[in-house]
Amino acid sequence: MAGKYDLIIVGGGIGGSALAATMAKAGRSVLLLEKSTVYEDHVRGEWIAPWGVAETKRLGFYDTLVKAGGHHLAQHVSYDETRAPEEAEAAPLPLEMFVPGVPGPLCIGHPHHCQTLFDEAARAGAMAVRGVNVTKIEPGANPRVEYEHEGKTHEAAARLIVGADGRASAVRSACNIDLHQDKPHHMFGGLLVEGAEGWDATRQAIGTEGDFAFLAFPQGKGRVRVYGSYSLNERRRFAGEEGPRAFLEAFRMNCAPDNKYLAEAKPAGPLLSYFNNDSWTDVPFAEGAILIGDAAGWNDPINGLGLSITYRDVRIVSDLLKESDDWRPALFQPYAEERFERMRRLRFAGQLQAALDAEFGEEARERRRSYHERSKADPSIGSHAFAIMAGPETLPPEMFTEEHRARVLGTTAEENAR
Repeated sequence: MAGKYDLIIVGGGIGGSALAATMAKAGRSVLLLEKSTVYEDHVRGEWIAPWGVAETKRLGFYDTLVKAGGHHLAQHVSYDETRAPEEAEAAPLPLEMFVPGVPGPLCIGHPHHCQTLFDEAARAGAMAVRGVNVTKIEPGANPRVEYEHEGKTHEAAARLIVGADGRASAVRSACNIDLHQDKPHHMFGGLLVEGAEGWDATRQAIGTEGDFAFLAFPQGKGRVRVYGSYSLNERRRFAGEEGPRAFLEAFRMNCAPDNKYLAEAKPAGPLLSYFNNDSWTDVPFAEGAILIGDAAGWNDPINGLGLSITYRDVRIVSDLLKESDDWRPALFQPYAEERFERMRRLRFAGQLQAALDAEFGEEARERRRSYHERSKADPSIGSHAFAIMAGPETLPPEMFTEEHRARVLGTTAEENAR
């Protein structure tokens, strides 16, 4: 395993494995290093937005993911305590409308998704190694990595090191790339349930009632990934042995009667909660190294766009690597510029989504009621949904301004600034 490669990819999750498979198929030598020996449920990364599905098609992974159990969703319903469930369900949003040729979002279990792509990378010819402890990363003119595997120390060199190693990226640290983060604004918990056959397997939904907001994304065969938003002040609300059952009980809502199927379902994985916020890097590369996925910064999970962002990262970076043999930093400037603006726009969309769906109390309730009423007369008020579903580049720049934020929230730009 020691030697010289075109690429050393640190992190064999979805982004790292997808890039490894893509570049190995293009004839490049790839060393893929993954810390875990078994992929575990970390309660994130199972919903691919329509624009992300389009990226899987461009990369050639779509058929593989569908064969592995990828499940399409056909419609979306937004429930809220300010309107009757019959009103919400009367006009579900058709999800095939966002990207031509894509029938809707694609859901697939995260551990299985990771394993499917890791196996694909190995089949494509990448040297794919599990149970690795990376001990040294040296970017620069002569990139190299040291790692331990099965009690032995190895050293490998490459033309380029790729950091696909998540939020606490060691590659990012080795490159001295700054990670910017905004202030967390609410808690976000997630759980996989099974036995929810009563829930429409083609329907995703969100909704807010009282002091809790929910999201539900079916995976088929009675399995649904459910998420819940709640106040930062209640970060221990669902802790302890009884936490999963209390979490599911919070899904019982008058505004969403079918949530009873979620509340009565059986937990099929861990309940994990975390802060919701955004992060980003100004320049996600350095001499001899580049970052993709969460290593380069992540969008607020309330948008659910981690996989879509990662697949676009993989597509853009792999296209650049295949189009040129000069892998010096200047090659990656288009990626940096596109990603910076993409994340800025998605950060804006996430802030709107959080203000509408993850704030509680009378003022927030009135804001949602007004939003739903005004959206009926002026659909452009809800245009941030297109940034989430169809991709942030599909909207004009003026949809990401303080003036538009004021239109959506029914406030003024001056109030938002305060």
